[in-house]
Amino acid sequence: MLPAEADITRSLELLHMTVFSQCFSPCGKFLAVGNNLGQIGVFSLSSALSSEAKEQSKEPTALLQAHSGPVYSLTSTERHLISAGGKEVKGWTWSDLCKKGCVASWSRVAPTRNTLETPEINSLVLNQKDNTLLLGGGSCQVHVMDLETGAFTMALEGHEDYIHCLALREQQRECVSGGEDGSVRLWDLRTGSQTHKIEVYKYEECARPQYGKWISCLATDSDWMVCGGGPMLSLWHLRSVIPTTIFPIQESQQQVMFYQDMILCAGQAPHINHCQINGEVRARIPCSPCSIYSLCINEGSQENKVLTAAGSSSKIDVYTNFRYRAFSLTFT
Repeated sequence: MLPAEADITRSLELLHMTVFSQCFSPCGKFLAVGNNLGQIGVFSLSSALSSEAKEQSKEPTALLQAHSGPVYSLTSTERHLISAGGKEVKGWTWSDLCKKGCVASWSRVAPTRNTLETPEINSLVLNQKDNTLLLGGGSCQVHVMDLETGAFTMALEGHEDYIHCLALREQQRECVSGGEDGSVRLWDLRTGSQTHKIEVYKYEECARPQYGKWISCLATDSDWMVCGGGPMLSLWHLRSVIPTTIFPIQESQQQVMFYQDMILCAGQAPHINHCQINGEVRARIPCSPCSIYSLCINEGSQENKVLTAAGSSSKIDVYTNFRYRAFSLTFT
């Protein structure tokens, strides 16, 4: 390909780029970002946040072709960045990511129910208590992988359609999953059995038939869960299994998290919502992407503590005090 053709091709890729996943390094100095082209970009946060930062400081320090399809999920151990694209999971040594010619240190293929399936993995969650990785996606099952041996040790079966999101309740040793079938399911990780099934769309106060029943995001905090998607974003008490708060947000939400005494969420609109537990939306902070697929907080570094938001754009917005966009990192 001629240089001029390569430039045009890359310009088109950037124009149509979508960022699905983000993950901070254990040291808090780097941000890894996965896009729809199967690429992982590694950005130096410490450089971008420096008082001497230049425009080049906000571009990737490394860009690698990690998967043949979109990188839907990223997570991290102390040593490895873990990525998922298609049905393949790969581990990348953090210290090698910025080196030329970096290759995955390990790779595993998630089990499928038949050889004709090539289901994508939509969500990864690390369970540090027993050094396992939970995977959810198009197979309609939650798979548990032992990170030491690479073996898949358990499959949680019950969802009738794609799984979009996973979360842990570590103290209860439970996993929570949400999917296209409109259900949120709680699983006992000791036995692999399902303990609760919540069909959110069947609750009148949550239902929005015009948007569908799918659950695209959820987060847990002890006995509390917040979830949304087709149905309204809602807060649930998991012991009583009832919705306690319905948030007055019309757009379908695709990312949600508990942060201090707030709930942060974003989705099919160019802003991040700051919500109180009682349902009040305290602020709507503008974002560059029209639709947000990933929110991430750098909890591992006070010096580089930021909120980052990414979605239907080649830009990743960086918020230093969570109330306004300080600048954007960008693929080049």
